[in-house]
Amino acid sequence: MGGLIGAVGVGLIIIIGLAVIVGIWVVGIFNTLQRLRVATESALSAIDIQLKRRHDLIPNLVSTVQGYAAHEKGTLEAVIKARASAMSAGSVNEKSAAEGALSGALGRLMAIAESYPDLKANQNFLQLQGELSNLENGISQSRGGYNGSAQGFNATLAQFPTNIVGGIFGFKAFDFFKADEADRAVPVVKF
Repeated sequence: MGGLIGAVGVGLIIIIGLAVIVGIWVVGIFNTLQRLRVATESALSAIDIQLKRRHDLIPNLVSTVQGYAAHEKGTLEAVIKARASAMSAGSVNEKSAAEGALSGALGRLMAIAESYPDLKANQNFLQLQGELSNLENGISQSRGGYNGSAQGFNATLAQFPTNIVGGIFGFKAFDFFKADEADRAVPVVKF
């Protein structure tokens, strides 16, 4: 009888030991996914900061162009509408599409400047063009950083057995910030 109780005790210790090991393993995977999720959300926040700066610059740019090119009302209204749409976009896919439309509208606005030599020589316009160019570079870098973080998170989440633990805790893959045709044709700023 003593051997049976001893065998049950040893079996119970083994089961408890295995449960502790599995628990530690699950916590490790969960913490890894949390760390990667936070890094990816931080990278998305960096994009949002750059986009907000661009959104804040646009009214000044439109106002400056409007003073020289009043009859270009359709283009100016398109920029304002695209800005409003971009500012209200929610998901990464919505932001990506809205920002692409805004980039296209800004490209058309910059093309107007080529037709107005006085506007091209305006110091305020030149400063705004420079700021826009710097912001476009910052946005591009931020998008690359976000997409790299999202790729790392998504790859980790897709691997076995992390996908099982991630599924249990409700982790979802991040969407990538895609460049559409308008983004690929970002306004070229010439001085």
